[in-house]
Amino acid sequence: MTEAAVTVGDERLRRWRLVLGGDEADGTGRALSGRDAAMDGALTALYGKGDGGRSGRDRSAGLGASAPSVARWLGDIRTYFPSSVVQVMQRDAIDRLGLSSLLLEPEMLEAVEADVHLVGTLLSLNKAMPETTKETARAVVRKVVEDLEKKLATRTRATLTGALDRSARISRPRHHDIDWNRTIAANLKHYLPEYRTVVPERLIGYGRASQSVKKEVVLCIDQSGSMAASVVYASVFGAVLASMRSIATRLVVFDTAVVDLTDQLDDPVDVLFGTQLGGGTDINRALAYCQSQITRPADTVVVLISDLYEGGIRDEMLKRVAAMKASGVQFVALLALSDEGAPAYDREHAAALAALGAPAFACTPDLFPEVMAAAIEKRPLPVPDTA
Repeated sequence: MTEAAVTVGDERLRRWRLVLGGDEADGTGRALSGRDAAMDGALTALYGKGDGGRSGRDRSAGLGASAPSVARWLGDIRTYFPSSVVQVMQRDAIDRLGLSSLLLEPEMLEAVEADVHLVGTLLSLNKAMPETTKETARAVVRKVVEDLEKKLATRTRATLTGALDRSARISRPRHHDIDWNRTIAANLKHYLPEYRTVVPERLIGYGRASQSVKKEVVLCIDQSGSMAASVVYASVFGAVLASMRSIATRLVVFDTAVVDLTDQLDDPVDVLFGTQLGGGTDINRALAYCQSQITRPADTVVVLISDLYEGGIRDEMLKRVAAMKASGVQFVALLALSDEGAPAYDREHAAALAALGAPAFACTPDLFPEVMAAAIEKRPLPVPDTA
């Protein structure tokens, strides 16, 4: 056997040994030491000994619930695993071992790897959080929000600025402002076969950006517990949209009550701490409020972000959507605004919205600018194939 084959085989046994866990070699013949033993210890502390439950063996987690032991464990996993794995292990620790209450301690918050899901957990604990912890929690949330803004803001502004310019077409454009596709389509009746050309008697051009408000956007966000990641992303996008002078942005969150957080859009962290994750859902009441705020329906985009589990009056909700669309409002229904894809959702309500010409689909943060651009330009939405 070649040296390369031995190396590959040894690495395979090492990986299997880490997967199987436990104090014995578990049939691999491979003992762990040094860094591998430390990694195995961190995994065993969370998942216990055994094979992850796949063979039915009982696995008792050994992490415990004391702040010092968890803080040490958090430090270990950040040392031995990449950030993406650390975030998964943190979520598993919270879900499997009920460690949410430990996040109320500032020392714990300083040790965690911050991500969108952790922010969602912190927001759900907001009302129970002591004042001594809130300052640390806000710092954690602000770091995540600022990272998201850096990632999403530039592309969002560029995409929507282009859509706004194209939506404001003018009839006497300068040469470089001519929309040639629409101009040719509008002048096909002036085609001269002998010259094989179209005489453009009417020019259609792109409008130039101005400082006036061109479109109004209403983000209507379901803040039930299952929508935590969507609330985080929507708040960041709301702040980005609010920074664009040509878009008047309103942000509304709801459960069984409706709260307008528009006056806090200059700081998405304030928006997030103004939400209250959990509780019931009354989409009809939320849409009624949004409908009452619309003054320019033909220039308004309403984005409902919800899993559509309606606790209010279903028929009234659908009638409101139909009325808004009939008045000229561009209505967008997103089942989620997150990286995870479609959550559990009410398929009957989704089908009813689709029948009204408002297909409901899950949207990733990367796709959201394109969805908004399509709505602004009043063209078909880029609904993913998996929706």
